[in-house]
Amino acid sequence: MPESFPAMRVTLMSRRVEFGRVDHRRRGMRVSCAAALLIGLLGCATGRAAHLAQGFRIGEVRQHSAIVWTRITRTAKRNQNGIREPKKRAPRQNRFVPSTINVNDRQGMVPGMVGQVRVLYHAADGQSEHQRTPWATVGRDGDFIHQFRLHGLKPATLYELTVEARDTADAPVSARHRGSLTTPAEKNRWQDVSFGVVTGQSYWDLDHPDGFEIYPAMRKRHLSFLVPTGDTVYLDSESPRARTVELARYHWTRMYSLPRLVEFHRHVPGYWEKDDHDCWCDDCWPTKSARWMNPLTFAQGAAVFREQVPIGARTFRTIRWGRGLQIWLVEGRDFRSSNRAPDGPQKTIWGTKQRDWLLRSIRASDADFRVLISPTPIVGPDRSSKADNHSNRAFAYEGNLFRNWTKRNHLKNFYVCCGDRHWQYMSIDPRTGLREFSCGPASDRHAGGSPPRDRAVQPFHRVRGGFLTVSVTKANGLPTIAFRHHTVRGDVVHTYRAVASRH
Repeated sequence: MPESFPAMRVTLMSRRVEFGRVDHRRRGMRVSCAAALLIGLLGCATGRAAHLAQGFRIGEVRQHSAIVWTRITRTAKRNQNGIREPKKRAPRQNRFVPSTINVNDRQGMVPGMVGQVRVLYHAADGQSEHQRTPWATVGRDGDFIHQFRLHGLKPATLYELTVEARDTADAPVSARHRGSLTTPAEKNRWQDVSFGVVTGQSYWDLDHPDGFEIYPAMRKRHLSFLVPTGDTVYLDSESPRARTVELARYHWTRMYSLPRLVEFHRHVPGYWEKDDHDCWCDDCWPTKSARWMNPLTFAQGAAVFREQVPIGARTFRTIRWGRGLQIWLVEGRDFRSSNRAPDGPQKTIWGTKQRDWLLRSIRASDADFRVLISPTPIVGPDRSSKADNHSNRAFAYEGNLFRNWTKRNHLKNFYVCCGDRHWQYMSIDPRTGLREFSCGPASDRHAGGSPPRDRAVQPFHRVRGGFLTVSVTKANGLPTIAFRHHTVRGDVVHTYRAVASRH
């Protein structure tokens, strides 16, 4: 399909035979016998079979529920030898010129395919009943994706999952991928937890053809979950610029068809956040004008994000992992004021509703450790030229309001992790004592741009790639948290450890 045709507007045939995404819980399977027969005949004629080249990803794991994301593909592997532009950065043209390259001919593309998928799952205790979802039919309107909501799970339990795909109801299973997840414990039960934080996944700065070096390194850490803090893909600043829905989807497919990412996410659940580059364009907000992104809109970019990651109804949320840990994930784009607006009480990144919820829920938590994970810095410091986060002058009012609130409420055992910055650090706000840990970019190639180090504020500062892990365990019977900065290959280069004190 030529890239000049936004994919959200494309249907396979007339609206009388709908091959779009079907919500089987409310409508049942609406694909008619005639449509199913036609799909089967087309499959036989072309020799195609349903594949799962992107495996599946698990998200939003709670004590009793989880989301499983998967996409039916026409091939078992990505187009590794496809066309790739000679330069990383796309030209910033104000006039939209459709590409002459078919998106399926691009490197990393995996074409989708009409078909059916389901999930089989059971607790790995050898006694629990095996469960399965109904078959769900996927189509072009939803980019051949389905997100399954699993319910009725048990807390603090290891589950084994299998995702299966087939062409039609009468066809045999043609693809099968297996994985696992562990659910969080209830708030009154102790559970050792370890999670990772990442950002800055620039496809053009890959450090291995199968995916980033950080993924096998993180896999060795036996993480309970991962938080991609945003800039998971770069829609605007990497060629080809995603100026259509089809190209925006391509950026996500290109990233999440990499073998190392496919393998990792079958076993490590995620809680995805979005930032500017994986939503629309650099430093964006909903009412921004960005002619170089036309005809793609902010709303379309944000909708593609929700389509391409396993996420629930809200992009800001809090999750409890047993007695020891509660995390908060915030939304930094949907409610944001213009970066250019005068600073003051009305200027906001979070919006009043989210900010009130955040303050209220943090104070109400009785977890041993509370960790806010933000797509952008809250402490920083950042470069003076930036105007995009709570650590700089553009949003100083809301930044000071939050930092001072943590001091005024005597918050103990409360920390911030952030993405967005292309370097690693631990910063201590000199006025409030709030500690912030920046995870750094996904590869060394993507590192750079840091302001000079202020040793009084940043005991640790490293302009390289890698990832951050956070572990909550008991040491000598005392709840203990450890923040570790890792190189891209997993070596620990910095550790901060603290024992829980009373709130």
